[in-house]
Amino acid sequence: MNSPAPPAITAGMRIDALLRQPPLAALEMRLLLGHALGLSRVQLITQSERTLTAAEAAALGALLQRRLAGEPVAYLLGTREFFGLAFEVTPAVLIPRPETELLVELALQRAAHGARVLDMGTGSGAIAVALAQARPDLRVSALDASAAALAVARRNAARHQAGVRFLQGDWYGALAHGERFDVIVANPPYIVAGDAHLAQGDLRFEPIDALTDHADGLSALSTIIAGAGAHLHTGGWLLMEHGYDQAPAVRARIAAAGLAEAQSWLDLAGIERVSGGLRDKAE
Repeated sequence: MNSPAPPAITAGMRIDALLRQPPLAALEMRLLLGHALGLSRVQLITQSERTLTAAEAAALGALLQRRLAGEPVAYLLGTREFFGLAFEVTPAVLIPRPETELLVELALQRAAHGARVLDMGTGSGAIAVALAQARPDLRVSALDASAAALAVARRNAARHQAGVRFLQGDWYGALAHGERFDVIVANPPYIVAGDAHLAQGDLRFEPIDALTDHADGLSALSTIIAGAGAHLHTGGWLLMEHGYDQAPAVRARIAAAGLAEAQSWLDLAGIERVSGGLRDKAE
């Protein structure tokens, strides 16, 4: 299906006129207009009578065309806020979402001073960088199989002066033999293959391998759970984000793997969003 044609954006149009009858939701229009013109929200107000140059009109028109075709605003702007920090995002990484902040909060609560923390499947680095920035005492490592994602994550760590060690590889295969942590966090691909949502909204533009395991939605979660005992210190926690209906299955796998205190936590929408367990026995 062809995307709808955006309204003609021409040189000489005033900012206030564009905002009075925007072709998009008002907030999205303000964000794209500010991005195209290099103006803050306040400047859009104080310079509301300013007119667009030809270059600005062309830039805004291109952004509108891409948004009307469905491309996520975060990719158009190149940034998304997460845990109070601005993160670079590109089509190589998932767009950080507010519900994932629960994973960061739970990890911070369970990480003692100087704890070693591992973020598996880091993507943009949002979780790892948020942890390291909030708690500089933590020794944070982050891994991902994608070199392109790791490049974005490294730039985000540098942007926020966060001390994070990055590793490339497939889950625990990226770690040194016998390497252990006090907290392991993960937001792995958990959407079931063929789920209709993969062809809708922002998900159409996000990296497919970071969204789905191309199976039942539980294979990556199961892999992480199965290897957690060998990479957690005694008293260490495994914490994982998962789908809205997967908590019972994830808890069962956590318990079957020999981890204690298998439980789930609710996000702000009241959905069981994160599940985890504790390694309570020494080998």
